[in-house]
Amino acid sequence: MIAFWCLAPIMVVAALGILVVRKAVHAALLLAVVMISLAVLYASLEAPFLFAVQIIVYTGAILMLFLFVLMLVGVDASDSLTETIKGHRIAALIVGALFGLTIGLAAGQVGYGTATGLATANKAGNVPALADLLFSDWVLAFETTSALLITAAVGAMVLAHRERLEPKAGQRELAARRVREYAETGRHLGPLPAPGVYARHNAVDTPALLPDGTPSELSLNRTLVGRHDDQAPPKDVKAIERLVSDSKGEA
Repeated sequence: MIAFWCLAPIMVVAALGILVVRKAVHAALLLAVVMISLAVLYASLEAPFLFAVQIIVYTGAILMLFLFVLMLVGVDASDSLTETIKGHRIAALIVGALFGLTIGLAAGQVGYGTATGLATANKAGNVPALADLLFSDWVLAFETTSALLITAAVGAMVLAHRERLEPKAGQRELAARRVREYAETGRHLGPLPAPGVYARHNAVDTPALLPDGTPSELSLNRTLVGRHDDQAPPKDVKAIERLVSDSKGEA
């Protein structure tokens, strides 16, 4: 009980903070507080399986996935309020109202029996007892939760949907664009040479070498230039000079 009374206010405040904070990263961190506090409550109730699942699956995997997506999208990216799918807002309101009605009816039909102690509930072991309840008395709730998770995944796809403003360019259009850029800016028509193609090994961190042993500027990326690795290794330069001198001697 001490753990509950200590963690319950923190969980409520963090859950309310998720609804009011403006930055998605702050919301994810507050969600981590709720998840970790819930795991501690599971541990205090002698439910080691739920404690491990809460830490490993939700806090360690799902929440990290949220943060990874936020890093990809950008922490300063603002939500678009433009409705990209017609009728999306009305459909969301109808489905939300039906879901609230279903939850209300289900909560009104809950029966409250005699509470049993933890020793009695975990008499056959925590994991077997949990599996027995989950796939017998609460199988409908379990399947409903699965449907909700699938709905959440579909909802994420809908929220990430963006209408294409212009038709997708085909192979002909891309070729015409490359030719036009070559005429205007002198950009190479083909793909850039991969680093290390002309070197003695095909390493990403090695620039491509020209026949005279100097690095090709087309193969130099910003990382190589920033690290001052845009010069050919001395052993490669010496090998090329030896090959050049041998070819001149044979001529």
